[in-house]
Amino acid sequence: MSNITIATLPRISREQLAEYIRAKKTGVTIIDVRDSDYIGGHIIGCNNVPVHTHDFKMPELVRTLADQEAVIFHCALSQQRGPTSALRYLRERERMNEKGQLGTAEGAEDRKQKVYVLEGGFVKWQEVYGEDTELTEGYVKDLWNEDW
Repeated sequence: MSNITIATLPRISREQLAEYIRAKKTGVTIIDVRDSDYIGGHIIGCNNVPVHTHDFKMPELVRTLADQEAVIFHCALSQQRGPTSALRYLRERERMNEKGQLGTAEGAEDRKQKVYVLEGGFVKWQEVYGEDTELTEGYVKDLWNEDW
């Protein structure tokens, strides 16, 4: 079993992620795990996979994203749902690898996929990039106040 914990999950800053998106970097997938709070905006090109669907969606997600260089998880603040989802993804990927469901173990090792959590989640993202239509879509400024 992996030694990764929620506390040791790698983080990515909003600036780094914005750079990836602007550069149209391939091989990077963003997973937004928000549920009903997904309204009011989201990072362009993200996949909304609400946390309540993870029991049955996680194996499919691992298989679908196996060829990606990096997978970035986030929720509103990336304090609970985002990190928990990233950790769950890593554990499921490890489990599927051990069972040979992702190809050979050697092949899996060659594809060292990085998994990150977006620092500050969408709340911090929208503070800088909310109104930038190149990076954010569906943004409704009135829904995001400073009382988070």
